[in-house]
Amino acid sequence: MASPITEQSAPTIPAAARRARARLPLNGLLALAAVVFTGVVTEILPAGLLPQMSADLGASESQIGQLVAIYAVTTAITVIPLTAVTRNLPRKPLLVALVIGFALVNGITAIADSYTVILIARVFGGMLAGLLWAMAAGYAMRTVEPEHAGRALSVAMVGTPLAFAFGLPIATTLGAAIGWRAAFGVIAVVGIGLAVWAAAALPSFAGERSGQRPSLSSVLRLPGLAAVLATTAFFVLAHNVPYTYVAPLTVASGIDRHLDLALLVFGLFAVAGVIGAGALVDRRLRSMVLFAATVLGLAMIAIGLFADQPVAVYLALAAWGVAYGSSPTLLQAAPARIAGDAADVAQSMVVATWNGSIAAGAFLGGLALDAMGVEVLPWLALALLVVAALIAATARAAFRPVGAEA
Repeated sequence: MASPITEQSAPTIPAAARRARARLPLNGLLALAAVVFTGVVTEILPAGLLPQMSADLGASESQIGQLVAIYAVTTAITVIPLTAVTRNLPRKPLLVALVIGFALVNGITAIADSYTVILIARVFGGMLAGLLWAMAAGYAMRTVEPEHAGRALSVAMVGTPLAFAFGLPIATTLGAAIGWRAAFGVIAVVGIGLAVWAAAALPSFAGERSGQRPSLSSVLRLPGLAAVLATTAFFVLAHNVPYTYVAPLTVASGIDRHLDLALLVFGLFAVAGVIGAGALVDRRLRSMVLFAATVLGLAMIAIGLFADQPVAVYLALAAWGVAYGSSPTLLQAAPARIAGDAADVAQSMVVATWNGSIAAGAFLGGLALDAMGVEVLPWLALALLVVAALIAATARAAFRPVGAEA
């Protein structure tokens, strides 16, 4: 049975419009993918420019690293309330404003002489990012008919693994060639161009009407949504416990000396994971979630058993990339289907859960690393994956294919 929220409005769409929506609007979806790419690069860019920023600003390297952490923490804390208060706004103007906001954050970072000013800019950037992640999935899925929504989502979400595979290395190379300030400046200029592209390419969608806006608690109570959030929490925890400490995890195999190549392998196979998820998410959502958990689990077992074998670790990183690369499509398609017209609110809960799990994974992994050594990290991740898989397998309403009833 469809949720009451989904049933609030079922607008009649002319046959010609339905046929048009059956085709993927690639121009708009690629614009969304580029926006997502830029948003991820904005988040992680200080990590790639850490030594230069530290020397120029007179801040320690740990303080520069905190610019990444504060961004993620701000996203986790603010995404739900900010999404709630902007639910009635037209979607396209809000999205374009967010992209312009990213450009301003990067522009301020490029010219600021004070670490404090940059820190404040990063707080605002984290707030913008939360709204973007909450909107992007639902926006992509609304551009097509429901039976093609997963494919549309996978195109929009491909920006995330591409940013990790190529965005940071490109930005880091730019920083080495022209300086860290110029690198942020280039990203700012790109952001302005993306705002123009998004404004031209994306369709317009209205916000929620005030009389049809369910409360946050009623959205959370929708059948299956709590299970999706729990699956997301355990899966992302399972990824971040070892991924945060991937450098020490690869020491035994010697891959840490070529970590850039190892992460490139991870990123390239993550793109493959996005493509695979996009092809199957509309028909095999639950199976794909279980597949992702299983593949990531096998990767952890391989690293746990053969940590000193370079070939085994490279293969494990490739499998890890496929599993994690598929997860944004899978774990964002599910709440969007459950929540219907309240998809952005449901997505905001996913974003908060995701970012909170990133921080918790780094913390939990650090505790395990200090207490028991790096060898325990894959096995801890495997235990978390078992919990995620059990929830996904048993929660009937959580991961239904298009058209299925709970």
